[in-house]
Amino acid sequence: MKRYYQAMLQNDIPLGQSENVNYVSEASVQNCQQIREEVDVDKLPIDPAKRKSIYDSHVNDREKIRRFYLQKGPCQPKIEFPRRIFGEKKRRFVVTWYKEHPGWLEYSVSEHSVYCLCCYLFKPERGGQSGGDVFVTEGFTNWKEALRKFREHVGDVNSVHNKCVKACQDLMHQNQHIELALSNQTIQTRLDYRTRLIATIDVVRLCLSQALAFRGHDESEESNKKGNFLTFLQFLADHNEEIKRVVLDKAPENNKLTSPDIQKDVVKAMAVETTKIILSELGGDLFSILVDESRDISVKEQMIVLLRYVDKSGCIVERFLGVVHNMKSRRGVL
Repeated sequence: MKRYYQAMLQNDIPLGQSENVNYVSEASVQNCQQIREEVDVDKLPIDPAKRKSIYDSHVNDREKIRRFYLQKGPCQPKIEFPRRIFGEKKRRFVVTWYKEHPGWLEYSVSEHSVYCLCCYLFKPERGGQSGGDVFVTEGFTNWKEALRKFREHVGDVNSVHNKCVKACQDLMHQNQHIELALSNQTIQTRLDYRTRLIATIDVVRLCLSQALAFRGHDESEESNKKGNFLTFLQFLADHNEEIKRVVLDKAPENNKLTSPDIQKDVVKAMAVETTKIILSELGGDLFSILVDESRDISVKEQMIVLLRYVDKSGCIVERFLGVVHNMKSRRGVL
């Protein structure tokens, strides 16, 4: 029973829909884990020329990779930069360019070329401004035209580069995002659902343990006798503010977890887990089956099934398994 409810709580599955859930085996989960291992940021290359495209990484790992590189900052080593011949002069990278473009300009020691960190992280996989890929995949090395090319790459306010810079700033300041507000709201909804589900389970357990009927003849808001289930749930809410905030009239109309179908679903789950415990206690020892039949007021034959065995302490134990409707007897009577 514990595993059953953990699966529901972790996946936020309404109990009334549990019969339609296709549970995945542990072997399938292990196979999926073998297909994709979570990225290890400590092994990501710092040199921009050695990085693979951000879009070659799994979609679930991209934000983690982006955060890692933004926290590290652009790769800006201060070394003896090699000279290259351009026309009649030898030119090299100038270290003061770092200060002029501190947030995005980075230098590759392996290729001796420069890249744009922001465009690497957020530039669209296809499309973008002309020449933008030079600062993402190829690396820029024309030091003679460097200042002009840097200005062209940055462009105006609506350029691809500036949009990438804005995306980097937004990622590092997500507390200002409406997406984060919606995410927090979703988390709170899940916590409320968990509290509501646990309250429902506790009341069902109480009714079962005391062999009490669940429903009443009149469960409307005006009724003074709504049945044991709703009465106990209201009692629980009156003595716990956290539960009171999310159950009954405080719960969403389509997610109250109080309908007869929900109650029956929880009872079935408990019956399954209880049967597992009985069989585990029985082990491989000998046992006998006790069966008795009786007809209820609706002229239905019902068969009571019990197990009788000796437990590990040497005591004779009888365990009730359930009531089965005997359809054959019913047809014979009718």
